[in-house]
Amino acid sequence: MKFKALGVAVAFAMTTAGTAAWAAKVRDEPIQPIQPAKVANAAKVELGKKLWFEPRLSMSGIISCNTCHNLSRGGTDNLKTSIGHGWKAGPVNAPTVLNSSLAIAQFWDGRAANLKEQAGGPIQADIEMNMPHTLALDVLQSIPGYVAEFKSVFGSETIDMDKVTSAIAAFEETLVTPNSRFDKWLKGDDKAINAKELAGYTLFKESGCVACHNGPAAGGTSFQRMGVVEPYTSTSPVEGRSGVTGKDADRFNFKVPTLRNVEMTYPYFHDGEARTLEEAVDIMGRLQLGRTYSKDEIDNIVAFLKTLTGDQPKLTMPILPPSSNSTPRPDPFK
Repeated sequence: MKFKALGVAVAFAMTTAGTAAWAAKVRDEPIQPIQPAKVANAAKVELGKKLWFEPRLSMSGIISCNTCHNLSRGGTDNLKTSIGHGWKAGPVNAPTVLNSSLAIAQFWDGRAANLKEQAGGPIQADIEMNMPHTLALDVLQSIPGYVAEFKSVFGSETIDMDKVTSAIAAFEETLVTPNSRFDKWLKGDDKAINAKELAGYTLFKESGCVACHNGPAAGGTSFQRMGVVEPYTSTSPVEGRSGVTGKDADRFNFKVPTLRNVEMTYPYFHDGEARTLEEAVDIMGRLQLGRTYSKDEIDNIVAFLKTLTGDQPKLTMPILPPSSNSTPRPDPFK
């Protein structure tokens, strides 16, 4: 027992020392490195991945979570605002799902506290997947492969939305993008970014951008007013956080978006009005900071922002279980 206790103590000491050594190497900056995902339940994650790519959770049978949050395109659809059931245009730009587990809340207005709470909304929203939860559950319950998989993961053949959203959230939690060039620089690799990119980060930091864009996700941890120094004009009817809190003071307050992989997630802002990173930097400088950046300054900041692109999730497309004869068939035109 003494030897066992000693072994545990030594292992703990080595782990602690290793963590301390790693922490000592990381630069003291407002933005911290993204950490790789830790999978606690691989079977649950795999089930969540299938549900993520499952078009039968939509009334049309052709829309899945991946339609608007395409994992081949930075976790978004690169449209100004997303297109849902019946070609209806949504009112907001689809935020990236990558690193969304690091956010303070979900959706631009923060109406969902976490990924699990968020996952059920788009399924039944009429301008998204347009599938009532009761019908979505009937579909899943009619597919023997899903019944068996839910039983394996949750211990019961009964499928409910709590299990569905829990599995989807477990999958989304794995969608992090570590090992960007900026992360390598944060960890001490001076050659990971060049002089132009470093100048861009220095300007980004000294201008005050890091007051909102900080932490591992370089954003996502607060709600801020769009248009602090100058008012922001938009054709979008969305008014932000006030729709959740009912407070007029929260009008045009939106969740600060993550800047991770931002070169992939165009167009920008809640309404998708900024087509390019250069345009977004210019607008943010003027409206939020009262600063008009020169072309060279904008180019430098954009160069820095592109260093935030990390390793994209490496996924094997799931083979979805076949429908049974009793599975309700999709109705694309309903």
